[in-house]
Parts: sequence; C-alpha cells; structure tokens
Amino acid sequence: MVPPPRLPPFDQEVARRFLDPSVPTSGLPEFLGLRTVLVEPGRICIEMPVDPKLLTRFGNMHGGVLSALCDHALGLVCYPHMQAGQWAATTEFKVNLLAPVTSGTVTAEAQLIAMTRSTAVVRIDVTNDGRPCAAAQGTVLIMQPRPPKAAT
Repeated sequence: MVPPPRLPPFDQEVARRFLDPSVPTSGLPEFLGLRTVLVEPGRICIEMPVDPKLLTRFGNMHGGVLSALCDHALGLVCYPHMQAGQWAATTEFKVNLLAPVTSGTVTAEAQLIAMTRSTAVVRIDVTNDGRPCAAAQGTVLIMQPRPPKAAT
C-alpha cells in the first residue's frame, strides 16, 4: 500500500459547503445533476444519475459526459486544500472509457496523488452502479487570486 501524500491543510468548512444540498449549483454541474456525496482529505465522491438526455442515439452515455464528470471531480477535490481565493485550472487529463453506461448512477471518486503550492495531480475512478466504466488522471494549476482591477 502506498502511503497517502502529504497535503496542504484541509478546510472542513469548504468540505461542508460541498455537501450542503441548500447551497445552489449552476452551469454544467447543475445540468448534469452532479451531487457531491463525500469529501475528506485528498478524496471526493460525486454522483450523477444516468439521464436519457445524456445518452447517445445508441443508448449509451456520451463519453463527453463522463469526461465532464472527471474534469469536475479533478478540480473539486483540490478546493478544500487551497487557500481562499485560489482556483484550480485543469491543464490536462486523460480518460479511459472502460464500459458503456446505459442506466443507473455513475460515481466518480477523485483522489489527490500529489499537491504542491502550484499544481495537483489527481486520479479519478468512475463506476456505474459499482462496475468500473472510466479511469482518468489529470493535472491542475493552482491559480492565485486575481488582483482587483485598477479604477480608470
């Protein structure tokens, strides 16, 4: 067993907000129906129901939907370890689509492999009702807060 990586401090309040259903979502996570179900140091789990609107004409979930889920998990797992105002910018990720998804629930489990002040490497395992359907790994840049714009 590989020992867990040394990670920056974990902010429990950030984790709590990710799990709070009263905190609204928007954009693609809202459209896809993503729901964060577990947040702990270096790990996050996100569930997504398989909705017919996300299936191809052949009845399988589009690979782009699974990729979007992976990208979302890739960045989100970093935030409880980041300072206020920082943001995670995906620089690259690779996804292997392992099995077709046609129904049920898809779950992405993201695990921080390494994290420094400026980058993080994340592994994402995706299952469909317990069956592996995708595996991904990616890198994010930890971006510093943007300075306020000067008044003109």
